[in-house]
Amino acid sequence: MATDDGQVTYLEAVALALDAEMERDPDVFIIGEDVGQFGGAFKVTKGFLEKFGARRVVDTPIAETGFTGLAAGAALVGLRPVVEYQFADFISCAFDPIINVLARHHWRTGDAMPVTLRAPFGARLRAGPTHSQSVESYFAHVPGLKIVMPGTPEDAAGLLVSSIRDNNPTLYLENKYLYRRLRVAGPISLEPIPLGVANVVREGRDVSLITYSAGVSQGLEVADELDRDGISVEVVDVRTLVPLDVETIVNSVRKTSRAVVLHEAAKRLGYGAEIAATIQEEAFWHLDQPVVRIAAKNTPTPTSPALEDAVVPQRAQVAETLRKVVRA
Repeated sequence: MATDDGQVTYLEAVALALDAEMERDPDVFIIGEDVGQFGGAFKVTKGFLEKFGARRVVDTPIAETGFTGLAAGAALVGLRPVVEYQFADFISCAFDPIINVLARHHWRTGDAMPVTLRAPFGARLRAGPTHSQSVESYFAHVPGLKIVMPGTPEDAAGLLVSSIRDNNPTLYLENKYLYRRLRVAGPISLEPIPLGVANVVREGRDVSLITYSAGVSQGLEVADELDRDGISVEVVDVRTLVPLDVETIVNSVRKTSRAVVLHEAAKRLGYGAEIAATIQEEAFWHLDQPVVRIAAKNTPTPTSPALEDAVVPQRAQVAETLRKVVRA
């Protein structure tokens, strides 16, 4: 599948995968605010109402707690709900059903809970502190949830397919900054990509850059820049935070002996701390330098473009940090 110009954006990859799974499995349905007549806040579900009807594309009131709980109930009777939150920031309204129902139910009863929670997240769109949050670390602490954060259109499609087919509740976080900025030549594969498998997107010898979501394209750009300076960066896209592919990360660090972790979320207790601790536990004697984290400052995301750029990791900061780690 591809769009008229033969290119597939990150956003279109999400839509194509969702469309394909709804065609494949009549138990899959979409529920959320404005997913039907409006086509979704970012138009991911544009045209879905006309194609699949109101029983499978369900518009809801502004009530995240309510429609998340409804999705849990639907899953218990054999359906496969895909919940869309307009912005990941608003998912906090649904903490109770996510943490106390979705994440716990299989452990308590042994029953499947096949609910996919789609949430556009992240900064760089000048949307201010209540529409720019990275929420992955809130949920990574909770046993029973899987967390998926694709960084390419191909992964956005394949990982969504796997998320919908999985019998566990899955938080699928879409970086809205990437929606229309990343594109690949079509047609795009809609084959499932296994959860819990990282991807070494660029081989290197001097330092491992471990990242996910928007950090992947940023890391590849920086790696190209540093390659001209004779510094070889290996870029590892973890793709899924839970389950985490520890083996691929550790093997990369053992090869390069240096590790830098990059993410957009705030640094304090960000998921990079988990990755750094895991490297320290599993590959300490292979390290020539301490593991370094690059992350946003511990502050709400400003609306001002200049201030937002000062908070969120920029390409120059990533490049300088990698140079220091390699040359130390």
